[in-house]
Amino acid sequence: MSNLDNGLSGSGISGPAGEARPTRLREALRRARIEAADRTAVVVDLRDAEVARLEILSEALDPLFDEIPSNVELFDRGISRGDTPRLWIDAVAHVVMGRDKRLYRFVQDTRFGRLVLAESHEVSTIVSAVTDYVARRIIEREHALVTLPVPGAVPLPGEAAPAGAGAAGASAAPAAATMPAAKRAEALPKARTWLVFALGFIAGGAALFALALLAALRWI
Repeated sequence: MSNLDNGLSGSGISGPAGEARPTRLREALRRARIEAADRTAVVVDLRDAEVARLEILSEALDPLFDEIPSNVELFDRGISRGDTPRLWIDAVAHVVMGRDKRLYRFVQDTRFGRLVLAESHEVSTIVSAVTDYVARRIIEREHALVTLPVPGAVPLPGEAAPAGAGAAGASAAPAAATMPAAKRAEALPKARTWLVFALGFIAGGAALFALALLAALRWI
């Protein structure tokens, strides 16, 4: 019996009291996929190796994307299998493999060009960088949803007036009061122009009538 116990302990199998934690299937699949990617990178096609490694990273990001609130629609994760496979995080950020097909490069497209946010051979490092990026994007969304108070607006009961609202309201009131006067001042030259045109038209008509009357009197 003791020999059997020794054989079990030597093979790595322990009894119910000291039962070892079984290896998760996902971890085993991940190791097998990495090995397949290494073999593929050497034997078959480098692009397949890139896709395999990006799939490994995408699986590692599953817990992060599961925690993103359902009302946040900033992110659309997916792998594009073009000439250069990419793992997209959103419309402007993605992960691409380096030249050695083992280096993960997390980049973001900006108005000033492509910005490298993180580079590493380790999946955990890229997961941490993507987590920070997702958090920043969510905060930016929250700030964008905040509406600024309208100058001069009356706060609701129980709410304090925003700082500077009184000064903004005071400065807006004179501007609103003087706006009709400015419009009247702008319209006044136009009215004068039409008045002069009308008076000239009447004077011309009267002069023509007088000339016609004088001509008629001469013929009498």
